[in-house]
Amino acid sequence: MRSTEGTGDAETTTALTLHINGERRAQVVDNRTTLLDLLREEVRLTGAKKGCDHGQCGACTVLLDGHRVNSCLMFAVAADGAHVTTVEGLADGDALHPLQEAFIAHDGFQCGFCTPGQICSGVGAIAEAQAGWPSAVTPDGAPDGPVELTGGEVRERMSGNICRCGAYVNIIDAVREAAR
Repeated sequence: MRSTEGTGDAETTTALTLHINGERRAQVVDNRTTLLDLLREEVRLTGAKKGCDHGQCGACTVLLDGHRVNSCLMFAVAADGAHVTTVEGLADGDALHPLQEAFIAHDGFQCGFCTPGQICSGVGAIAEAQAGWPSAVTPDGAPDGPVELTGGEVRERMSGNICRCGAYVNIIDAVREAAR
């Protein structure tokens, strides 16, 4: 349910409801608040990182209704009613998500700053490929159904996530393993 409060003609805040990592949360936010700032500063989920704050690095990637988004570019009010999954919400209790396990097995991180965004993006990329969504490198005339996550497919699908340490080879291996 969306309502606004403000002074005069300027509406400055909005009441909204989000489902964050399976938990329903009602929040009143300044209309200029990004989803990233809401998650980090209000909800205290600090997995998604503020890297460039311009949507160029992918460190802030989260899943919105199962699709990956750069949370630094999205106003929180635009996510009203949505289901948001952060890296903190991927595990099932003590059982890590298969991609989290694959990142550990393949040493898919060095400093770890980009890792939460990489993992959320990888989960989204795997879901897109399984749903048959082509990428820019998917061969023309690809059969209906899942797209095979070759190294080239993973590189293309994950190209919006930057790792300054250069752990790309291991990240690609982790995403491919989790997709299997």
